[in-house]
Amino acid sequence: MAGIITMADHTSHLLRLMHLVSPSLPTGAFAYSQGLEWAVEAGWVESAMDLQAWLADLLETNLSRVDIPLLARLMEAFEKQSEADLTHWTDLLLALRETDELRLEEKSRGRAMVSLLQGLAVPMQTIEQQIVGTSQLAGFAMAATHFRIPTDQAVAGYVWSWLENQVLAGIKIIPLGQTEGHRILLHLDATVLKAVADGLNLRDNEIGASSPALAIASSRHETQYTRLYRS
Repeated sequence: MAGIITMADHTSHLLRLMHLVSPSLPTGAFAYSQGLEWAVEAGWVESAMDLQAWLADLLETNLSRVDIPLLARLMEAFEKQSEADLTHWTDLLLALRETDELRLEEKSRGRAMVSLLQGLAVPMQTIEQQIVGTSQLAGFAMAATHFRIPTDQAVAGYVWSWLENQVLAGIKIIPLGQTEGHRILLHLDATVLKAVADGLNLRDNEIGASSPALAIASSRHETQYTRLYRS
């Protein structure tokens, strides 16, 4: 009987994780290219190989050193209900979003997460609602904690969701075929797994990264004349 309960719990966690990483989740992730649209116009990303290299670099130098370790710490802070830790790690995340556009996305999607979590009947204290309203990563962490999704699985799901959205943006902008996009996802499996492992092993004083190409592309996208994605 214990084995059946454990399997049921595992399946329940998996279903909730699939729910959180679904591209249909109403947080507006599909509306942002995170500078990729300008990178394509500038000729930095012109092919499937270019897109794969661009995303691999961001996984290795940005997500593994910012999003992944901070997601793990935010989940721990929600578990402990530590207002000080939640505020500290969310403030650090916003400071590490290097452009107005990236900070706007973080906050706009955070507000959408508040509405989503309320709709899913996830209980939130006032301070938690305020924090989630400034950061979609904090909202994801709160949902994952509430549904008791293991940290490593939540992190992998978050990274996969980010990667899938970026590939879908590349398919539209470059453009690429659907099969090429899925081939990129397949080829980046090892990079994703390494980024997750590296990010979860970082010490507090090792968190942080600078991504000059991303910052330039995001900044230039803010004034790009013709665009599909939000700034």
